[in-house]
Amino acid sequence: LRACSEDFLSVQSVVRKCYSAASYLPIMASTRATGLLNSQLRSSARITSLGRSVSAVSISRLTTRLASPTTRTSTRMATFAAFKVPNISNEPNQHYAKGSAQREGLTAALDTLQSKLPLEVPIVVGGKEVGTAVSRLQSADEIKTGNTGKQVNPADHNTTVATYHQASPSDVKKAINSALAAKSSWESLPFADRAAVFLKAADLISTKYRYDIMAATMIGQGKNAWQAEIDAAAELADFLRFNVKYAEELYAQQPVHHSPGVWNRVEYRALEGFVYAVSPFNFTAIAGNLPGAPALLGNVVVWKPSDYAIASNWLVYNILIEAGLPRDVIQFVPGNPEEVTKAVLEHRKFAALHYTGSTAIFRKLYGAIGDGVAKGHYQSYPRIVGETGGKNFHLIHSSADVDNAVKQTIRGAFEFQGQKCSATSRAYVPKSIWPKFKEGLAAEAAKLKIGNPADHSNFMGPVIHEGSFKKLSGVIDAAKDDAELELIAGGTYDSSKGYFVHPTIYQTTNKNHKLLSTELFGPVLTIYVYDDTAHPVQAFSEVCDLVDSTGEYGLTGSIFAADRAAVRFAEDKLRNSAGNFYINCKSTGAVVGQQPFGGGRASGTNDKAGSQNLLSRFVSVRSIKEEFAATTKVEYPSNEV
Repeated sequence: LRACSEDFLSVQSVVRKCYSAASYLPIMASTRATGLLNSQLRSSARITSLGRSVSAVSISRLTTRLASPTTRTSTRMATFAAFKVPNISNEPNQHYAKGSAQREGLTAALDTLQSKLPLEVPIVVGGKEVGTAVSRLQSADEIKTGNTGKQVNPADHNTTVATYHQASPSDVKKAINSALAAKSSWESLPFADRAAVFLKAADLISTKYRYDIMAATMIGQGKNAWQAEIDAAAELADFLRFNVKYAEELYAQQPVHHSPGVWNRVEYRALEGFVYAVSPFNFTAIAGNLPGAPALLGNVVVWKPSDYAIASNWLVYNILIEAGLPRDVIQFVPGNPEEVTKAVLEHRKFAALHYTGSTAIFRKLYGAIGDGVAKGHYQSYPRIVGETGGKNFHLIHSSADVDNAVKQTIRGAFEFQGQKCSATSRAYVPKSIWPKFKEGLAAEAAKLKIGNPADHSNFMGPVIHEGSFKKLSGVIDAAKDDAELELIAGGTYDSSKGYFVHPTIYQTTNKNHKLLSTELFGPVLTIYVYDDTAHPVQAFSEVCDLVDSTGEYGLTGSIFAADRAAVRFAEDKLRNSAGNFYINCKSTGAVVGQQPFGGGRASGTNDKAGSQNLLSRFVSVRSIKEEFAATTKVEYPSNEV
């Protein structure tokens, strides 16, 4: 555009050149183009040989046209990352030690949130909050849905954390239509501008709202300070930042080979339609990533948050809005899962599912989408991205550092009450070291303090809700009469105030016991002791086969061994048993940018959250070929006689 001022003779030529230039500039937002056009037009009045003046009205009319939606669609080179994003690194963890400023700040945030309970959370449809929300971003038009649900504090189930309005099927349809109406302007916005929204959101999370989002996660989801820190503060910020970096790298993947007189290029378009994001209760970071990753790439999203994480998820949504996300891009629609999903899957423009949750629900969704495809219901073949459950293992070799293996197993099994997709729920220990290992497990489990996460001395908190508590307490009750199980630790529970299940460890004599293959999603660890006393090499080979063949999952797993031959054998033998494989460390704790996360088999589509691979699922690639030389004849040389 600046070049336009060098040789034009009239205002009309400026406009023509500006329109032409705007069609090819990849990172020029329409608002910036408007400002430059104003400047160029005023400059033209001074330097043209005709000496014409330009009225403010003329400039206004021209710039309004340039900024109009019709014109913006011609400046859609937004997916070419012709710039460098800031250097990205993992968010440093704070540790909240006794007497620290961090603990003081977190305690204040917890007290403040407690004083505001219960929160009232609306649905957001068409950029308008439906309900009477207590928030920083109230809309002038608020309507009560008349249908509400409650999120309770799992550590004190008599305390309501949030009352949330639930979307009706008609609300969901309005949300979809509003999202689709916003799609053109959002996907046309240059990547630089979309990236800036999510980078700013990451900064808001790691600074201004760090303690607030941790408090909402601790009170609403039962995490202690450290678990909330590594999730709601650090990992969420990491997702938002690293996604920008990975998107930049994705867009930069362009053809490197060009025939003479040919230019080849690739455009990474947003999907044609909308994305449905269904997030779980157990990670605030995942809740932010499921709608956030597709939106970064120019997609519009209908987000159904978990009923058990409403408070933290609502704060995530508001932070995105404060960071500059247009309100129509992500529609926030709590509601009955079946009703919301039915309305979504009935829509012809449904383009993708981004899901984290139970295996059973994911299979049901996958089947429903498949039925829709078979009937020709959708405009395209919807992308399906899902991460579900796991029955994650620790495999101990006789050469392992027993003390390390014990402590890592305790952490892997009982951090956040075993409610991580990656939590350690089965272990295989050689007979040769079992007595020492058993003694260590029992001693470490006995040290774990359980209670309200607001008390920093508590290592464990409650399980998420009554349904989970009843399932786990039922397992513990049934184990009392199971001759194949020996209780090593725990085996108690209490729901008088909160949903507390004490860390429980069983040893089984049955290598095929159902507790070795059934996902429980709670603080229950089952151990099988394999006999390595006579033929240790053969025994280790056989137990690797057992680990691989037990259950239907393939999410995470660990090998503990000092013997590198054993490590190599297990790593090769268990290549399909775990999408995230760890050596001498616990099966949990994947870090964005370091260990992309996801597994196969019944554990999901293994698209790897925290990687460029995941982002590629939410773009549709268009190849573009341009020839510079004209074709002069129809026949080829091979046609000559």
